[in-house]
Amino acid sequence: MGTQFWVKGTVLCKTGAQLVNATGPELDKFVGKITYGLFHGQRVKQCGLGGRPFRFSFFPHLLGVIPSSLHISVILFCSVLIVFSSVASAFFMFNAFGSPYKTLHGPLGLYLWNFICCFCSCLVMILFASEVKLHRLSEKIANYNEGSFVYKTHTEWFDRSFWIILFTFLAHALNILLIRMAGIQFPFQEAKEANMNTGASDLMY
Repeated sequence: MGTQFWVKGTVLCKTGAQLVNATGPELDKFVGKITYGLFHGQRVKQCGLGGRPFRFSFFPHLLGVIPSSLHISVILFCSVLIVFSSVASAFFMFNAFGSPYKTLHGPLGLYLWNFICCFCSCLVMILFASEVKLHRLSEKIANYNEGSFVYKTHTEWFDRSFWIILFTFLAHALNILLIRMAGIQFPFQEAKEANMNTGASDLMY
C-alpha cells in the first residue's frame, strides 16, 4: 500500500516535440518516465535537454489537482482490506496450529472476513483504475506546476502493487469456494430450508 509501484508509464513532452517536429527516434528525447503509488512517486522530465528526476507527494501538494475524494476512498478501502485480511489470517493460524475456534455466529464468521476482503479489494481495483484511466491521473501529475510545457501520457501500465490487490481478491474468493466445498453451508441456508419444509407441511395439513 505504501510503495510507489502501483503505476508505471512514460510521459511525452508535447510542447517540445511539436517545436522541433520530432518523429521516430528523435521522439525518445522528449519521453520521460513516471512511477507512483497512493502516497508518493517519482518522474523524470525529458524535454530534449536530458532527464531531470524529481519526487512528488500526493499529500498535501497534489490534493488540489487529483480527484481527492476518489483517492482517499482508495486508501480507506485499502486500510480496511489490510485489517480484515490480518484478522482472517490470524484466525486461520490459530485454528491451524492452536485450539479450534468457534466461528462468529456459526458459518457466518468463516464467510464474513473473506467476503469483506473480496469486496474491499474489488472496490480498490475499480476505484484506482477509474482514477488512473478516466481521470487521467498520470497527466495531471505530469502537468503539475508546469507553466510553459504541456505533458501527455505516452504509455502507462499497472505495476506489482496493483496486481497484489488482484491476488488478494482471488485468494479470498478461493478461500470462500474451499469452505463451501468442505461442506459448510452458506449463512442462513439452513434457516431458509427449514422455513420451506415448514411451509410444505402446513400446505399438506
